[in-house]
Amino acid sequence: MGMGKKTMNHDELKKLEQLYQEILLSVGEDPQREGLVRTPHRAAKAINFLTKGYGENLDTVINDAVYESDNDEMIIVKDIELYSMCEHHLLPFFGKCHVGYLPNKKIIGLSKIPRLVDVFARRLQIQENLTKEIAEAVMKYTGAIGVGVVIEAQHLCTMMRGVEKQNSKMITSCMLGLFRSESSTRAEFLSLINR
Repeated sequence: MGMGKKTMNHDELKKLEQLYQEILLSVGEDPQREGLVRTPHRAAKAINFLTKGYGENLDTVINDAVYESDNDEMIIVKDIELYSMCEHHLLPFFGKCHVGYLPNKKIIGLSKIPRLVDVFARRLQIQENLTKEIAEAVMKYTGAIGVGVVIEAQHLCTMMRGVEKQNSKMITSCMLGLFRSESSTRAEFLSLINR
């Protein structure tokens, strides 16, 4: 996946503002009416923030916060708030991410897992790929024996348009290493995140 700049420069934001102004005109609105005068500017800043993951480097985010450890018990960070944008309709999806891993002499700083989730979530995504990218990154940085990631999310593209099913949730999982090969490890992870 391509990586862009960390933040847009003034000219790029101005170009984006013009594009949002075009969108307002295209839907039949008057961009000069009081409530919309600053909307292109605000929308440009918002989309820049919501896609900031393109400009973030995982090595910088992790910042060597991987430590030697003799712990061999499963480590789980659950209920990580997640906000992303669907690449098919540019509408938000949001929910919770649960990450578990079995360390192999290395553990990662607690705050780094939510940060890692955010890097991938702040890109245009589909939930299935997002789940896999998070799992593979945790595996890469920890060298874990196994990694499990589960995401439960609601998608505004389903809730606001199309089938308009307000209460549906999508659940995706990615299991790597022992989480994939050992059903007992997988079952322990799933039972702990569902408590």
